[in-house]
Amino acid sequence: MTKKTNGAKPFPVAKTFGIKAPKSLVVEGFADESNPYIPPKEDEYVFRKDHLRDVLAFLSRPRTDGLFLTGPTGAGKTSLIRQVAARLNWPVQEVNCHGRMEFGDLLGQWTMVNGGMEFLYGPLVTAMREGHVLVLNEIDFAEPQELAGLNTVLDGAPLVIPQKGGEVILPDPKFRLVATGNSRGQGDQTGLHSGVLQQNIAFMDRFRVIEVGYMDPSEEEPLLARVAGAVTEDIRKTMVAVANEIRRLFLGDNDNPGELSLTMSTRSLVRWACLTLDYKSAPRPLEYALERALLTRAGKEEREAILRVAKDKFGELWNGTVSADAGTEPSVGSGNVS
Repeated sequence: MTKKTNGAKPFPVAKTFGIKAPKSLVVEGFADESNPYIPPKEDEYVFRKDHLRDVLAFLSRPRTDGLFLTGPTGAGKTSLIRQVAARLNWPVQEVNCHGRMEFGDLLGQWTMVNGGMEFLYGPLVTAMREGHVLVLNEIDFAEPQELAGLNTVLDGAPLVIPQKGGEVILPDPKFRLVATGNSRGQGDQTGLHSGVLQQNIAFMDRFRVIEVGYMDPSEEEPLLARVAGAVTEDIRKTMVAVANEIRRLFLGDNDNPGELSLTMSTRSLVRWACLTLDYKSAPRPLEYALERALLTRAGKEEREAILRVAKDKFGELWNGTVSADAGTEPSVGSGNVS
């Protein structure tokens, strides 16, 4: 059995999330920092104010709603929930949905333990009973008839476990249900997300929906400065410009479909910047790091297209120095590069 979440604690929004907000504005979390289901905190994480406002409003007053986060791959949907929860000491049960997932997987199952049969509760039961956040990642991969079992849960009703003799689980007041998906529950209309299924309209009607897009340059540039500050400012800014052009080619627009089948997430962008520092003594460090951060996953034509974007954006900087202290790290091949 997991440890019961208790001991409410007010958190000042400005200090807790590093944003501008009135000092009097607080949000309720938990005093206990020891629960193993609290996500690890990423100190360099940058909160976007509008998204944060929506998530905090939901956590504070869900009003029998679930929260559905939609947006392109790599935009930071799941990490947003994790990092909010990490700062509020709010435990999270996280499930990656797939086409073979059944509602019973969320409830639990009978298992042989020490020679006897014991019912091991699933993530839904644990979250409801202990007051955790249940995060269903890529929920639009799951079969809609299996997700229909969540309808009464989202309405605030108790959960009945038929497999355990009809045991009734009353929802803790702090239980929250969050889902993420690349679609809006209407199926994949881009052809980029194989396996995405159209969801039942009655199920989707139980969610409030927020769209999480890629970060603005004004947000990503300071992030790169925090995680890879030794990379020169002009290199960092151009990296962000390259990332946004790749995303534009991935997403397309209303008149034209996307030209690329992969994109550069903020995670990949940060990886590129950090690897550029790790490999700054290599020949053409920007290209060398980009290969390992993204290009190895691309087909030949897409690799050439992305390289062309990068070279055009960087110009003379493409083969130049990437940091103010270049040469102080061991060269690639010495066996000492981390």
